[in-house]
Amino acid sequence: MGDPKKKRKQYDKPRKKWDKQRIEKERRIVDFYGLKNKRELRRLETLLRNKKHLARAMLALPLEKRIVREQELMSNLRKYGLVKDDSTIDDILSLKVEDILEKRFQTVVFRKGLANTSKQARQFITHGHIAIAKNRVSIPGYLVQADEVSQVNWYSEPIKFETQKPKKDLKKEFEEASGKENAAEEAAKEAPGETKESEKTGTANEEAEESK
Repeated sequence: MGDPKKKRKQYDKPRKKWDKQRIEKERRIVDFYGLKNKRELRRLETLLRNKKHLARAMLALPLEKRIVREQELMSNLRKYGLVKDDSTIDDILSLKVEDILEKRFQTVVFRKGLANTSKQARQFITHGHIAIAKNRVSIPGYLVQADEVSQVNWYSEPIKFETQKPKKDLKKEFEEASGKENAAEEAAKEAPGETKESEKTGTANEEAEESK
């Protein structure tokens, strides 16, 4: 038996450990895409950084080698729908990590309406309820190719789940309730004045009848 293979590091850590803006941005991304931890985000960031590094390195190559390498890189990115047919190296350098996150299996399931939230989509995937071309896939971080998006569907029978109820606008309800209370108070304040006027008119009529 040979020596065990040494695991390579699959992601790079940020140079500045405590950066408030970066930490808040990462937290929003993790919550929105339903990632398990920031390690999943780091892997995609490292993948995108390597692709951009290859694109920059091509600019220093001779024209013949540059065309061959550019076609290889473009075909790889085009396979996942990250670039178009007429894209250039500048389009690769302008890619963001959100573009790759949209190609994750978990996000595709959520975008196709097979789950209410991205976290629910992750649960369906890990439990083996979602398939690609009738083949079960239980890896939420699997990058779905462009021609596989239309083949994403339930593995067997669809799961019946309740659709999300529309969120109540608490601020609007509070304002309406307070407006009704204010109207009731104003009506209550006006009511005693009207009774006094009616009493005055009643006493005046009685005095007129007595004088007669």
